[in-house]
Amino acid sequence: MIDFFVGLGSAIMTPLYYVTSFILVSFHSLFGDWFGEDSGVSWVLSIIGLTVVIRAALIPLFVKQIKSSRNMQLLQPKVKELQKKYGHDRERLTQETMALYKETGTNPFASCLPLLLQMPIFLALFRLIDHASKHPDEGRALLTPELATDFANATIFGAKISDSFTSTDSTEVRLLAGILVIAMTATTFLTQRQLMSKNMPADAMTGQYAQQQKMLLYILPVVFAVGGIAFPIGVLFYWTTSNLWTMGQQFYVIRNNPAPGTPAFQAKMDRDAAKRKRKGLPDPDAPEAPAAGPAEPEVVEPPKRQQPKKQPRSQRKKQGPPGTKAPQPQPKGTGGTAKKTTSGTGSTAQGPGKRGGSSAKRTDATGLPPDADNPGRAPA
Repeated sequence: MIDFFVGLGSAIMTPLYYVTSFILVSFHSLFGDWFGEDSGVSWVLSIIGLTVVIRAALIPLFVKQIKSSRNMQLLQPKVKELQKKYGHDRERLTQETMALYKETGTNPFASCLPLLLQMPIFLALFRLIDHASKHPDEGRALLTPELATDFANATIFGAKISDSFTSTDSTEVRLLAGILVIAMTATTFLTQRQLMSKNMPADAMTGQYAQQQKMLLYILPVVFAVGGIAFPIGVLFYWTTSNLWTMGQQFYVIRNNPAPGTPAFQAKMDRDAAKRKRKGLPDPDAPEAPAAGPAEPEVVEPPKRQQPKKQPRSQRKKQGPPGTKAPQPQPKGTGGTAKKTTSGTGSTAQGPGKRGGSSAKRTDATGLPPDADNPGRAPA
């Protein structure tokens, strides 16, 4: 039974040995021409090149991890509602939660995919270095005995890259291993903290998901610190480079594509607003002003007809029929003058006869002297 599992493990790891050794040997042939084939710098750069190739190949999975993590954050309010509704029934709660994940296309395990897929490469590199240090005269996969010997004996800063903190008493090895373990632990902590502090909405900071993230924030660094002292220097270089890649990649994603409702999203909105202000561009979120059309002609309303005031009948009689002018008030001295004229011309009116009489009648009727109708005529 044990032989079966050993054979199964060998069948799984053998292709990974070939893939890992091919990338290592390819980079070593490049850097070996510059720094020497037996130089530790060329082998460390080859390990860093292996890390970059593996992480670049995992970018699609990383994008899927980011989307899944964002969906998990945004679904936390709905998950809390389900917990309040079905908190007494654990089985029903699990069914409803999984149905919610399926409906929104969220995979709660997608965030672990890059880490899980890196583990076989990590293990393959570990086994290659370990085999080269213990059996330098035996090659494995594309590592020939000569390359395996150079790999096992290569040194950097006075420390062999095949030694670990616990396998040697060398001060150089322990110092370098301690620095790499601290760097690996710090980058793991900072990467997780960057995700929680900048790219998680306030609603997602409480609840079961937030508790899991906090556990990963403190537990993973401790696990890597404890296990890191048993890793060879070459493996520590791989893991530290991978963490730096993850931190930089996550920083880029959070800065340029943050989750809505997070501090990173608000910071991006502020940067975009400042950039538009510098360039004089309009705000796309502002409401559009209505298009200016031709000016409408001003409508002049006709004057309203003034209704006549209601007057008593006696007043209307005094004014006369419509369309006639009201009689002008007579001066105070006019009546006395007319009387005097009439009395003064009484005897004279009888002399000329009918003409004088008609003038007198006109004087009495109009109240004006006879000569007023004909100013050019001389008085009689």
